[in-house]
Amino acid sequence: MNILYPSLVMIGLTLFCLFRLGFLRAKALQAGEVSLRYFSLYEGDEEPEKLRVHSRHLINLLEMPVLFYVVSMIAYVAGAASTAAVVLAWIFVALRLWHSYIHLTSNTVALRFRVFAASALVLLALWLMTVVSLLLK
Repeated sequence: MNILYPSLVMIGLTLFCLFRLGFLRAKALQAGEVSLRYFSLYEGDEEPEKLRVHSRHLINLLEMPVLFYVVSMIAYVAGAASTAAVVLAWIFVALRLWHSYIHLTSNTVALRFRVFAASALVLLALWLMTVVSLLLK
């Protein structure tokens, strides 16, 4: 089992959200919901709520998942990608997909936070497993 496959799914999710945000911004511009001038400094007009949510979500996908990419690459290169590590990687990705679904649909904050926290704990476990594996080599 390859630990890089879950990373490819996360990259796909991030690219999907990136292009979706671009599409939504273009649609909002055409509908007159926001002016082009707003996007030069992100000041002035108020960004529609739907765009703010999608924009914040994309930013979120460029934060904690970076630590996932790093640990996945370290585990792969160092040969520390055990079956358990790959399972944890897939669990992290599943939780992040669920987090994205919640954030971009109902945006139920309490549930979204629980899923986010669970993904953070899984990421921590993946890091600990990888570090211990490297120390024992």
